[in-house]
Amino acid sequence: MTVPVPTANRFPLTANGLATIADQVLADARAGGATAAETEVSQAFGQSVTVRKGDVETIAYNRDKGIGVTVYVGARRGHASTADFSSTAIKDTVTKALTIARYTAEDHCAGLADPALLARDWEDLDLYHPWDLAVEQAIDLGRECEAAALAVDPRISNSEEAQFVYANSHGFSGGYASSRHGIYCAVIGEENGSMQRDDWYTSARSPTDLEPAALVGTLAGERTARRLGARQLATLECPVLYEAPVATGLIGHFVNAVSGGSLYRKSSFLIDALGSEVFAPHITIREEPHLMRAQASTPFDDEGVATRPRDVVKDGVVQGYFLGTYSARKLGLQSTANAGGNHNLLVSHGDEDLPALLRRMDRGLLVTELLGQGVNPVTGDYSRGAAGYWVEHGEIAYPVEEITIARNLRRMYRDIVAIGNDVDRRGSRHCGSILIGAMTVAGS
Repeated sequence: MTVPVPTANRFPLTANGLATIADQVLADARAGGATAAETEVSQAFGQSVTVRKGDVETIAYNRDKGIGVTVYVGARRGHASTADFSSTAIKDTVTKALTIARYTAEDHCAGLADPALLARDWEDLDLYHPWDLAVEQAIDLGRECEAAALAVDPRISNSEEAQFVYANSHGFSGGYASSRHGIYCAVIGEENGSMQRDDWYTSARSPTDLEPAALVGTLAGERTARRLGARQLATLECPVLYEAPVATGLIGHFVNAVSGGSLYRKSSFLIDALGSEVFAPHITIREEPHLMRAQASTPFDDEGVATRPRDVVKDGVVQGYFLGTYSARKLGLQSTANAGGNHNLLVSHGDEDLPALLRRMDRGLLVTELLGQGVNPVTGDYSRGAAGYWVEHGEIAYPVEEITIARNLRRMYRDIVAIGNDVDRRGSRHCGSILIGAMTVAGS
């Protein structure tokens, strides 16, 4: 949570001040012999407060600033960065980048984004909402959260505000301020010598969009209490229902597989997937970069390329990849404005909530936590440690732990039976609970 800071001093430099520094970086690069250059100048600050057993455990503040400069000398690229905004430091940083460029091998895919793709006009996406919350108020929220959870380890954390300008020698210059606030609560429970832990959190651009602290604590406490008395399962094959917060990870594996770096390095199980039916035919995934206040909204990507809404998957068929300028050139394609990652992926869903999906599953495993990595990006083989609940006759029967769930991601995507309307919008992938027809569950 943020300590109150006078509005005029929230950022040491104005947006025009950042743009002036960016202009200086580009001018120094041109003077040093760069044929092209780009830079990002940023500043940020934040605060987190942790409360434990009614006492303040930590109060942490951060203030950061930085300049990153990339120069091109023909087909050679060099990069350097600094946290010093003085003219001397900027010149030295540009010189270092130029020196690196002159000693690197030529790479004809390197370079700035196509000028025709750069953003020229964009709307305000309502991403900046400062929160003048006194530290004492933040502590009170922490205690409220703890009391609601009857918890051992609750936290209030991660209020951040940032501002940046990106500019390049094609004449692009743009930036904006953004904020992110959150309340997080982790709870430890014990029964008969066995301990369990679960959590809940809320995150939003604006503090007015956060769930109440008491609700966060209550949900964290309830989730932990439900996990007490967890058992193991015998090895079997059954339907698996991913709760929405972990279901977003399945979409993340798809994003990684159809991102430029994985594709041109041929380290993906979805090489040449464009135009192929990868998901069940009722699945559509749409990228919406311009949603107001959303966590992954942006008018342009990290290279200044204008973002646009598009279907990434339609009726199960892959319509597009996630490409920045470099990976697009390596593949002989055009940038999709995804330098820096995906923007607000909206996964289609039906009308069923989580209880309805449990009834549809009838008998199987509800997964609420995943452990370890266990995903082979080249083959798509998937094997993860998991915890959750065994379901009988559409109702939760008992909690389970120390199990492993496995299958190949290609088969899992094709075997999506349904997606719930309990959409988790706290991150960049908006997805409800996902019901997979069958997976191998390995237990004791």
